[in-house]
Amino acid sequence: MRLAIRTLQRIAIFGLGVLSVWLIVDVFELVDRRLPWILAVSATYVVGAYLILPRAVRMGLKILQRQHVPSFTITGDGLPGDPVNLALAGTAAQLRSAFATAGWVEADPLNFSSSCRMVRAFILNTPYPAAPFSTLYLFGRGQDIGFQKAIDNSPRKRHHVRFWAQNLANAETDWSSAAFWLSDERPASDEHVLWVGAGTKDTGLSLTRMTFQMTHATDADTNAERNYIVDELSNCGAIGKVTNYKTGDELITKHVNHYVTDGDIAVAEIEAPKQNAP
Repeated sequence: MRLAIRTLQRIAIFGLGVLSVWLIVDVFELVDRRLPWILAVSATYVVGAYLILPRAVRMGLKILQRQHVPSFTITGDGLPGDPVNLALAGTAAQLRSAFATAGWVEADPLNFSSSCRMVRAFILNTPYPAAPFSTLYLFGRGQDIGFQKAIDNSPRKRHHVRFWAQNLANAETDWSSAAFWLSDERPASDEHVLWVGAGTKDTGLSLTRMTFQMTHATDADTNAERNYIVDELSNCGAIGKVTNYKTGDELITKHVNHYVTDGDIAVAEIEAPKQNAP
């Protein structure tokens, strides 16, 4: 049933794209005959996949799921994204220091320049340690910061995690309540906050399911990736005792993208890295 619905969605989106090109080229005569039709198709793809469809789907999702408790992020086309599996308490400076100590690199902001560099690195398989992340949404906004660790020095494979800042006062409420997950208040950059994170492992290239944007393919086992990130930070003394919490909604694997997850969130306080004895 779900496969049939997804197929119908793809057909509808493809039909919308064809209709858009026809309107641009033949009806409104916005494309001069000297301009190759492939440019009209490309322009329609870019506008539809990266501007119109993501915003339309996110708006519909916000209306239809206003009272839903999301223990996972949302993709640009409005679908369930990466499960939330990590939370660290501290300031932004402490968060950056912790991952730097563990040998991870902060991701570059996603813009035209970094996207072009990423595409070039991906095609040529040349290193780009600070490659940007696609945008996922939680608390009504895209990620505030992200970190990554390349695998075999390749831009195609990496460990990575996105974080969203949440006020500690909100975090003291029941994590299974809508009050926590639907809060859209963004803390000040210098506050001691809870960094709610979603960590996954990139393994290659794929397309998003509804808007066909290019993105990384990810490993299905987010439990293993959560444990890997926790071990990386623990081994260098960047975090304290780790406690696992359950989120509000039970994460049923087939309903959360393609991921295998137990729904646990590993929570820890960021600590000053341990100094080696002389």
